[in-house]
Amino acid sequence: MNGRSGDQVISFRVDGRSVAPPYLQIVQQVKQALRMGVLDVGDKLPTVREVVAATAINPNTVLKAYRDLERDGLVEARAGHGTFVRHRPPGPPPGTHSRLGRSLARWVAEARAAGLDDESMESLLRVALRAETEEEIA
Repeated sequence: MNGRSGDQVISFRVDGRSVAPPYLQIVQQVKQALRMGVLDVGDKLPTVREVVAATAINPNTVLKAYRDLERDGLVEARAGHGTFVRHRPPGPPPGTHSRLGRSLARWVAEARAAGLDDESMESLLRVALRAETEEEIA
């Protein structure tokens, strides 16, 4: 344990306008927090009651999210103690995500200064991703 397990290290946000269902938004936020180093192995997730109070979603929705995370081997429920992070998702360590995130934030700021809107930036990213995939195939 890293000593933070008693602290609230993640707060969930649920966007009712999102195409992703609320339980999936929670799953995605936990995975992202693990990738970015916000959550670490041994950290305790908020209780279902805490998530419900913060997001006003149904307790069964939170339970579904936590069960999905447990099925993926990322968390484990300990009866009477809570749900704890067990593993990190596959991929590079959190430092890599943080460094690349900072670099991307600088790029977004530069793109905004150049007059690009979100749609234009998303299009550029899609083109770049597609180009890289096509290079891997070639």
